[in-house]
Amino acid sequence: MEIQLWRSILCPYELAVRELMVKFEHIIEEHRQKDLYSPIEQVCGRVKTISSLLEKMQRKHVPMERMEEEIEDIAGVRLICQFEEDIETVASLIKKRADMTVKSEKDYLTHIKQSGYRSFHMIVYYTVETIDGPKRLQVEIQIRTMAMNFWATIEHSLQYKYKGDMPEHVAERLSKAADAIISLDKEMSSVRTEIMDAQISSQMQSNLVKDILNNIENLYKLSNKREVMKIQDEFLRVYETKDIQQLQRFHRQLDIISEGYRAQSVEINI
Repeated sequence: MEIQLWRSILCPYELAVRELMVKFEHIIEEHRQKDLYSPIEQVCGRVKTISSLLEKMQRKHVPMERMEEEIEDIAGVRLICQFEEDIETVASLIKKRADMTVKSEKDYLTHIKQSGYRSFHMIVYYTVETIDGPKRLQVEIQIRTMAMNFWATIEHSLQYKYKGDMPEHVAERLSKAADAIISLDKEMSSVRTEIMDAQISSQMQSNLVKDILNNIENLYKLSNKREVMKIQDEFLRVYETKDIQQLQRFHRQLDIISEGYRAQSVEINI
C-alpha cells in the first residue's frame, strides 16, 4: 500500500483522538470549575503506527480490506483515574453520552490477565466529519488507575524488548509487582474520602482566588488606585490565613463592593 493511502486512512482516526481528548479534558475542567471531584485525572491518546498495525494484522491474519472492521484499536484514548472506584463512574459517564455508542467492554479488573494486567476497556463508535462526509470509527477507550497505568507501561516495554517471550524470572517479578499495585490501589481507596475532600478544598480555594483577582483587576478600571490597593492588601492578609471560610466572606464582600462601583459607573455614563 502506498504511504499516501495509509495517511488518508489514518487521518480520520487522528481527528477522532484529538476530538475525544478535548471532550474528556473538558469534563475534567467542568468538574473543577464547579468545585467538584473529577473521576478523570488525566487523558492521553494515540493512533497506532503503520508498523504496529501491520504487525497486528499479520498476527491476527486480518486482510487489508478488513482492517478497519477487525482492528478495533486503531485509535485509542486512555483515561487515568486516581481510584479504582472511579473507573466504574467514568464507564457509566461514557455510556450516557450521545456522541459515543458502546460496542463492547472488556473487564480486566474482575478478570485479570495472566500477566497481571488490569484495566477496563471499551470499544465505542465515534463519528468524525471529514471533507468526504461523516465517518463512523471504532475507538478503544482504556480506563485505569495511575498505579495500573504505571505497571502496564513497564509491562508493555518488557514485552516489546522480549518480543512476547519474556524470561520466567522477569515475568515472576512483574507478577509480584502487579500484586503490589493491587495492594496500593486498595490502600488508596481506604483513604479516598479524605483525599477527595482535600482536593476539593484546594480546588475551591483556587477558584475563589481566581475570581477575587479578576474582581480586583476590574476594580482598577472603576475605582481609584489607593482604594484598590487597600482591597488588595486585605486580600493578601486573608489569603495568608489559609482559612477558606474567611476567603469566601472576603469574596462575597468584594462582589458587593464591585457591584456598587459598576452601578456608579453606569449612572455616570448615563
